[in-house]
Amino acid sequence: MAKKVELKTKRTAASVSAFILSVKDPAVRKDLRMITAMMKKATQSKPAMWGVSIVGFGSVTLHYSTGRELDWMLCGFSPRKQALTLYLSTGFPFKESLMKKLGKHKHGMGCLYIKSLSDVDLKVLEQIIAASVATMKKMYGAER
Repeated sequence: MAKKVELKTKRTAASVSAFILSVKDPAVRKDLRMITAMMKKATQSKPAMWGVSIVGFGSVTLHYSTGRELDWMLCGFSPRKQALTLYLSTGFPFKESLMKKLGKHKHGMGCLYIKSLSDVDLKVLEQIIAASVATMKKMYGAER
C-alpha cells in the first residue's frame, strides 16, 4: 500500500493577489502577473498559495517507485531573493532545445531560475510551461 507523505508545503487558502501585492519591487510584481497568466493558461487552473511563498496551479498526486505518494502542483513559481523560481516538470521531450532558445536563465532538477522576464523569450517560456504541464498530466494522470 502506498504511503502518503505529508509535506510542509501544502495548498493553503491564503490570497495569491495579496501575496503578489506584498512583493516590494514593481517590476517583479509585473513579472509575477505575467507568469500567473501563462501558468493559468497552460493548466486551466486558478492559482493557489502553496505554503507561504509559492503560487501553484492545479494539483496531482505524485507516485514514486518506492510507493511514496504526495500531493503537488502541476506547476508554480516563487519570487526568491536571487531569482524568480519556476517549478516545472523535469522530463519533457525537447526540453534542452527550448532551454537553448529561452535566453538568460539557470535550471536545476525541477526548477527554472530567471532574474527577470525581460531576460527571456516569453513565447519560448510559454512553450516550456505548456510542455511541462502536459508532461505532468501524462505522467500523473488527471488533475485532482
